[in-house]
Amino acid sequence: MTHPIYLDYNGTTPHDPEVIAAMRPFFETKFGNPSSSHWYGIAPRRAVETARAQVASALGCDPDEILFTSGGTESNNHAIKSIARLMKARGNHIITSEIEHPAVLAVCRFLETGGYRVTYLPVDDTGIVRVANVKKVICPETILISIMHANNETGAIQPVAEIGALAQAKEIIMHTDAAQSVGKIPTNVRELNVSLMTIAGHKVYAPKGIGALYIQKPLKLEPFCHGAGQEDGRRAGTENVVQIIGLGKACEIVHRDLEKNMAHMKHLRDRLHAGITLKIDRVRLNGHPELRLPNTLSLSFYGLEANRILEEIGLEVAASAGAACHSDTVEISHVLTAMDIPVDWAKGTVRFSIGKMTTEAEIDRAIDVVVTAVKKLKGR
Repeated sequence: MTHPIYLDYNGTTPHDPEVIAAMRPFFETKFGNPSSSHWYGIAPRRAVETARAQVASALGCDPDEILFTSGGTESNNHAIKSIARLMKARGNHIITSEIEHPAVLAVCRFLETGGYRVTYLPVDDTGIVRVANVKKVICPETILISIMHANNETGAIQPVAEIGALAQAKEIIMHTDAAQSVGKIPTNVRELNVSLMTIAGHKVYAPKGIGALYIQKPLKLEPFCHGAGQEDGRRAGTENVVQIIGLGKACEIVHRDLEKNMAHMKHLRDRLHAGITLKIDRVRLNGHPELRLPNTLSLSFYGLEANRILEEIGLEVAASAGAACHSDTVEISHVLTAMDIPVDWAKGTVRFSIGKMTTEAEIDRAIDVVVTAVKKLKGR
């Protein structure tokens, strides 16, 4: 059988062929330890620093402001926990939002058990945090604001630059989880006014298990783990050379092709949306109609269950659900709950996310598959 059409790029991405080509020599012949002083360590050491510069270029920062991590979850954990401990003498208040990834929300809940106070800001019905609400809750004890750049479910782009400017004026550290936005929209750290930014390799056509954390100079976080002096003493352990190289190359590519990819993904996203809504009634768009990632389409099908839709289309289209419906309960995602989406809509939510490798032919086929499935489930 042929593979289903892949429309879950927000979940993970395939490896870019250029990324695979860049990594291959370090699987085969350039296998040395970058900390080694002999010949075998030279190429890996240079390659790691090249990758650091590639990531920095994509984010608009200096290479020594990039710390390689095992992925977005580690980057979020390290950023938030480190600032909490570093700034504890000044205050114990953290501001975040109700729609953050669990890698932020779970960290904040953990810190609450240790005496920190966390404000979870609401969002409006388009899934966006209002800057005025951030301003209202800032207090003298506020030490950190962590607001994602773009939401993974709806694609809603948050006003990070405005919030970051507010944080700067109050001398508060600003962190953003940009795992979903790098490679889809501009992510210049200077323009976004952030001190910390999280990125994840497997969202940008690089391997799983690699990520990075931007740390603005002169801010210094405590070491992530202790041991030898890798990553300038910030993260002990032999570097994950192959995957670091993959992340660096991927960041170079998505930065190089950003404008082209943005236009391509938006065109196909809008084609998919128009094709579905032209043939099916009672379909709701979740998220802001304009202020969202160019590749993300969250749709609710009234009165249906997302898992049933995915079952119907699963052999031909791969997408993800915004709600899990069981025999007697419906588990709606925390993002849709925060947006106050009515249950009869929310339970039928499917997220389609497009990538740079998606084609028009795939989108047109996906429209036919989804429309046929929804009409079948509606009994007509």
